[in-house]
Amino acid sequence: MKKSILLVVLLTLIAFVSGAIAAAPPKAAGTAPAPAAPASTKPAKMEKFSGEVKSVDAMAKTVVVAKGKEEKTFATDDKTKIMKGKGALKLEDLKEGMNVTIEYKTEMGKMTAASIKASAPKAAPKKK
Repeated sequence: MKKSILLVVLLTLIAFVSGAIAAAPPKAAGTAPAPAAPASTKPAKMEKFSGEVKSVDAMAKTVVVAKGKEEKTFATDDKTKIMKGKGALKLEDLKEGMNVTIEYKTEMGKMTAASIKASAPKAAPKKK
């Protein structure tokens, strides 16, 4: 009888100890985990850039726009709206020399166009 009581007490003790060990948070071995990057609560700020289309790469979904000596490359995605007047265009419809105004946001060093508004190139001034 004493052996069975001792066995029950030991099994109960083992059950409590293993339950406490399983419930304890895991400890890092030597190094602490890297802290997660703080999530920015505000969305990326929209910026504008106007200029002339220098090139369009439909495969890479990018457009290069220049204004004076400054050139910027913008990525596009499925959400990018490309308009000319009231009509919608595709990225392939943008041609070199077209004047565009791009609204974009910069995330992780990449400029992604939210909207592109195109107009025909300005006509050369008439000579008298």
